[in-house]
Amino acid sequence: MTPLPAAELGGHLKGRIGVEQYPAHSLFRDVLGDSARDQGADLRLRFGERAGRWSFEAHYQLQARQGDGVELQNRLPLSGLLPDSAPNDERRLMRLTHVISEGRRDLRLHRLDRLSIGWQNPRWVARVGRQAISWGNGLFYAPMDIFNPFDPAAIDKEYKSGDDLFYGQWLSDGGADLQLVWVVRRDPLSQSVDPEQASQALKYHGFFSLGRDEDEGEFDLLLARHYDDPLLGLGLLHNLGEGIWRGDFTLTRSDHRTVASLVSSLSWSWVGWNKNMSGALEYYYNGFGERAGTPGLEAVVDNRELLERLVRGELYALGRHYLAASLTLEATPLLRLTPTLFTGLQGPSALAQLRLEYDMTQSMRVLAALEQPIGPRGTEFSGIEASALAPLPRRYLSRQSRLTLQLGWYF
Repeated sequence: MTPLPAAELGGHLKGRIGVEQYPAHSLFRDVLGDSARDQGADLRLRFGERAGRWSFEAHYQLQARQGDGVELQNRLPLSGLLPDSAPNDERRLMRLTHVISEGRRDLRLHRLDRLSIGWQNPRWVARVGRQAISWGNGLFYAPMDIFNPFDPAAIDKEYKSGDDLFYGQWLSDGGADLQLVWVVRRDPLSQSVDPEQASQALKYHGFFSLGRDEDEGEFDLLLARHYDDPLLGLGLLHNLGEGIWRGDFTLTRSDHRTVASLVSSLSWSWVGWNKNMSGALEYYYNGFGERAGTPGLEAVVDNRELLERLVRGELYALGRHYLAASLTLEATPLLRLTPTLFTGLQGPSALAQLRLEYDMTQSMRVLAALEQPIGPRGTEFSGIEASALAPLPRRYLSRQSRLTLQLGWYF
């Protein structure tokens, strides 16, 4: 983890609007009409300070949301299948989130997303409190990142939600390190601290060589117990020609069976047409996913292992086989364009996304994204069947194009 500077005070204010369309066969259209509009704001204040070997960090958040998306969450509480759910502390040890006001179409809350105290010397690091941990080598999908991973299609991945945990790290002279994480959680129903909801993980990060110094690669070994399921993980990273190959492989012992998941990606960068460019191609196998090419909502609900991970925000994939590809073009030093295609190979179906970043000033950034599902109805990205929830037959969790605009001011 990166140590805090001697003192830090800053933050951001982000405003976002979104518009999306629904096809005639969409269950969302039955609830909201042919289109939906949303707006929201997020204020984050960051404070950090160091005194000798000790450090303290706190992040305060104030969020406000208004529009059709809030109404949809209230009327169709499909946790894990609807995007942009509001943060809560139902599972977390500390109650640091408070809803200021909540209505049919609006929600206001504030919370502490980081609150931790730490100690370190040149060899050891220890932190306790609410903080964020990111592990794994996946560029879009991350089976080894078991603590609040991002939705692969999220357009803003600046901050992930924190958990209440103890973090320890030992650093060797050669650059390798050993990390220990212990997350304490509550049972969401009883609200009591439950050891079966906890996570304990030990990860070693080291280096290997194929014979020459320039061929040195990196590896991760993960041993964990996550929500009472044993988990083993192996991660690798190495140069491959002019690019970088990354991969993660995990084995989870769950309900008397062993589930394998993996991700493998290749990324590279170059100069084309006098512009900086980069590309990435990634394959993902989700061992918890449905084998059927077009699973309906009933099949997803019946797959308890998959549903639990969707609800917990650990998985964002219903099927087993995925391919993601992206290309980033730096049109100017201040403007970046990134088209990305997420493809579900079982359907098949896909989500096409065009993302734009523009740095207006040193402290202001515009973020925009246009998204379009591709494929026949009943497939994952075009919307799985959910007729059991609808008064009319043949209804799907379907969306058409979505446009999102965000303006961020950093201070």
